[in-house]
Amino acid sequence: MLHHLERPSGSLPGWRRVVADFGPTYAANGFIGFVFAATAPVAIILSVGAGGGLSEAELASWLFGVFFVNGLVSVSMCWLYRQPLAFFWTIPGTVLVGPALMHLSFAEVIGAYYATGALMLVLGCTGWVRRAMAAIPMPIVMGMVAAVFLRFGLDLVRSLHDDVALAGPMVIAWLALTAVPALGRRLPPLIGALLVGAAMTAFLARMDIAALGAIELVRPVVRMPAWSWSAMVELVVPLAVTVLVVQNGQGIAVLKSAGHEPPVNAVTAACGIGAMLSAAVGAVSTCLTGPTNAIITGSGERPRHYSAAIFTGILAMAFGLMSPAFTRLMLHLPKAFIMVLAGLAMLRILQSAFMTAFKDRFTLGSLVAFLVTAADLAVLNIGAAFWGLVVGFAVSWCLERQDFPPQRTSFGMVERLRMIAAAVHRLVIASGALIDEATPPVKAHPKKEPRQGRNPE
Repeated sequence: MLHHLERPSGSLPGWRRVVADFGPTYAANGFIGFVFAATAPVAIILSVGAGGGLSEAELASWLFGVFFVNGLVSVSMCWLYRQPLAFFWTIPGTVLVGPALMHLSFAEVIGAYYATGALMLVLGCTGWVRRAMAAIPMPIVMGMVAAVFLRFGLDLVRSLHDDVALAGPMVIAWLALTAVPALGRRLPPLIGALLVGAAMTAFLARMDIAALGAIELVRPVVRMPAWSWSAMVELVVPLAVTVLVVQNGQGIAVLKSAGHEPPVNAVTAACGIGAMLSAAVGAVSTCLTGPTNAIITGSGERPRHYSAAIFTGILAMAFGLMSPAFTRLMLHLPKAFIMVLAGLAMLRILQSAFMTAFKDRFTLGSLVAFLVTAADLAVLNIGAAFWGLVVGFAVSWCLERQDFPPQRTSFGMVERLRMIAAAVHRLVIASGALIDEATPPVKAHPKKEPRQGRNPE
């Protein structure tokens, strides 16, 4: 299976070459990419985890996994392929976990993390990832994603209503930096909102600094997984879809637009390995990040972009080791601060999800996927995100057949049956016991004798 993984081109760079390719531009891009990941996306993790009843130690362990493990994966892949391949965690997948924690134990969710990682590893090593990415139409996926993200937009509005003294200046800062591109390039809007929010929190005396305590290194919480069919059905497929289609698809598109050729199969396999390592400490699945890679490749020479991504990975590893202090800091901030920061981070993504879902094709299936997911009603103890995908796809298959490409008809089914038959055949060949039972040696010789007798004639 490993022959499907793309091989690195050229020799591996030594540390002297990496240092030579590094510079102020790449240090700045790598740092900004890291800061983006360490602010609003972290607020989403804390919002989901705290709402799901996780302890402060479990949240710190989660942050350790998504930063240290993914930073290690990023450094390894960038060095191996000499491309900017920054890995972090799936934000849509994080949001999916929130409703699941309401009726599943954390151990069951971790079991789904492991299964998702194993699935992505197989898809990457076998080269089936391209077919898996095309299995469900993107508009239907984004209809489900839009429904999952909707509550963050609503929380942003509620924060403005309930705590305008803190939320108002943050939103104004974000609007100003977004409206003036020249300012936004110097100070990213989310970072500006974060700084204004921190200043207003201090000005309004809304946080007790003494409660933060001293800086300490992380002590990861290793949880044994629990295996349940309800967790597997509810989370594995939606998590894999958010990683492969939503996140990796975005990351690959960003890198290609910058002139790179990311190794799709190797990236998927790396996501699988990272997801299983992260699962050991209770962290959500790994993905190839889009926004961070976009920041990393925003300027500088293309052959040297990988050095900025390596710098991002190193910063992430250091941050992961000190995750308890940052977790404690974020948890002691006012609730409105977290909700506004998370809402602003999701605003553009929510807009993009709606535009993709209802642009032209599969619009009815996307609408049904959105409504079923937004209803947030579990069926057979399986969460609404899975049923949104299933029902949305079924509606489009029945009522929007014209939107499906030709290969999704009977020909596609025949191809899938052939793949299954080939896989079964390989399993049979690999088993010596089955070979002995199916083709015993004593029956092979009589078949050859008649042929020898007919040949002279």
